[in-house]
Amino acid sequence: MALDISYLPLAFMFTSPGPILVKLGPLTIRWYGLLIASAVLIGVTLSQYLAKRRNVNPDLLSDLSIWLVIGAIPAARIYYVLFQWQEYSQRPWWEIFAIWKGGIAIHGAIIGGLIVAVIFAKLKKVSFWQLADLVAPSLILGQAIGRWGNFFNSEAFGKPTNLPWKLYIPREITLVDGSKVYPRPPQFIDENFFHPTFLYESLWNVMIFSLLMILFFRALQGKLSLKTGTIFLVYLVGYSLGRFWIEGLRLDSLMLGPLRIAQVISLVEIAIGLAGLWWLYIRKRPLPDVVSTQSEEIREMRR
Repeated sequence: MALDISYLPLAFMFTSPGPILVKLGPLTIRWYGLLIASAVLIGVTLSQYLAKRRNVNPDLLSDLSIWLVIGAIPAARIYYVLFQWQEYSQRPWWEIFAIWKGGIAIHGAIIGGLIVAVIFAKLKKVSFWQLADLVAPSLILGQAIGRWGNFFNSEAFGKPTNLPWKLYIPREITLVDGSKVYPRPPQFIDENFFHPTFLYESLWNVMIFSLLMILFFRALQGKLSLKTGTIFLVYLVGYSLGRFWIEGLRLDSLMLGPLRIAQVISLVEIAIGLAGLWWLYIRKRPLPDVVSTQSEEIREMRR
C-alpha cells in the first residue's frame, strides 16, 4: 500500500516545467544553457574576488576562465558521448554536438579543465595550485547551479521512491521539433516518482562550497595555516564523497562493464586528494608545481 504523504508538513514534490525557458520565433532559450552560462558568470566573478583577496591579479582569473570554458565543456561532452557511444552511434551524427539538449559529464569537465589549467599555468609561469585554490569554490558552486539543469531536462534522477520529497518524471516529453523522448527507464515505466538526485548533489555541493569559503577566509584572517593546494584537495575529497554515494542511487549512470564510472573516478579523486593532503601536512612538503623553485618550497614549508 502506498503511503499517503500529502498531509505531511515537509512533503513536497518536484515537477519540471520542461527544458524550454522561452521560445521567440527561431530563438529557443533552454534552462540548461541559461544555468550553465549563469554558473560560468558567477564563477568568474567569484574567482576574481578571491584573487583580489589573495593579492593575485584578477585579470589572470579572467584569462583562465576562457581557457577553462574552451577545455572543460567540450571535454565534458566528449566524455559523456564516449561512454554512451552505443546510443549515439545510432543517432544522426550532428546530435553528438547537441550539448544544449543536455548530456555532459562533470568528471569530463574536471579532466579537461585540469589539462588546460596546467598548460595555462605553465605558459603564464604561475603556480597551478594557487590557481586551483582560487577556482575550486567557483567550480563547486557552478556544479551546484548546473545540477538544476538536470531537473528541467528530467534527467539524472534516482530510483523510484515515495519519500516526502520526490521528483515526478513524466512518461514522455515532447520536444520543440515534435519528437518525443521517454525519460523513464523501461523497467520503471509505471513508476511516477523518483529520488531527486539533482537536489541531493546540489545541496551537497553548496555545503562543500561553504566549507571551502570558510577555509579560505579563516586562512586569510590568520586563524588557519593552509598550504597552497589545500582548498582544491579538500574540494576533490569533499565533492567525490558525496558524488560516490549519490551516484549509487541513479538509474542512468555511465557504465564500463559492471562499474559505475562516476564512482570509480570519485574513488580516484578521493585517493588523490587524501594523498595530496598527506604530502602537505604529514610529509610537510609542497606539492609539485609547474613553477616550483627551491626558494618557494622553503617558504611553503615554513607556513
